[in-house]
Amino acid sequence: MGHPPLALGTMGPQLGFLGILILLAGVGETQPAREPLRPQKVRFQSRNFRNVLHWQPGKALVGATTLYFVQYKMYGQRQWKNKQDCWGIPGLFCDLTNETSDIHEPYYGRVKAASAGVFSGWSMTQRFTSWWETTIDPPVMDITQINGSLLVVLRAPDLPYKDQKRKNISMENYYELVYRVFIINNSLEKEQKVYEGAHRVVKIEVPASGSGYCVVAEIYRPMFDRSSQRSEERCVQIP
Repeated sequence: MGHPPLALGTMGPQLGFLGILILLAGVGETQPAREPLRPQKVRFQSRNFRNVLHWQPGKALVGATTLYFVQYKMYGQRQWKNKQDCWGIPGLFCDLTNETSDIHEPYYGRVKAASAGVFSGWSMTQRFTSWWETTIDPPVMDITQINGSLLVVLRAPDLPYKDQKRKNISMENYYELVYRVFIINNSLEKEQKVYEGAHRVVKIEVPASGSGYCVVAEIYRPMFDRSSQRSEERCVQIP
């Protein structure tokens, strides 16, 4: 893609250092590159299909502010696209959730750095497919006491975007999810798995009254042999 010549001398005092850097970033590879500036460990971190690009600063010790420029593309595409909200930023991450929303398609991200008018080369991620790589949060859990029993209602996490009717989309739409529920007898300090299956409403028969119990749950994905972290403990006292 061509760019018109930059008449920097005619821009006046209104164009500050940041503006000049962003313009120069559009010129890209014609600027001198300094390898110690190159961002390190560029990678996607995905949680419930929220896909955030992270990186670490290069090895250069420079006094001037370092700014970063982010691009992305789907696997098979030739042209990289600029992420406008992450074009000339001082931070070390960039949310690319909307740009990588097709969860079955592989993507790449890349980052370059600029400091004092000097640009690094690009640092690129490995191929990233969120359906394979995303982690899932623990289930949301509500507990109600009913005649000495505990009724546990579980809900899988939602995606970070909504469907065409503006309704939440559950992780259950994309994976086979297995819920595991554990009960802990506080007096005995003993844990027991009381349920494993696909049902989201679980009734637990409490072994003894007059004791305190805590309940925790997790989500297991059989296809990947992966479990979420456990939910926070929800504790009750059985009269």
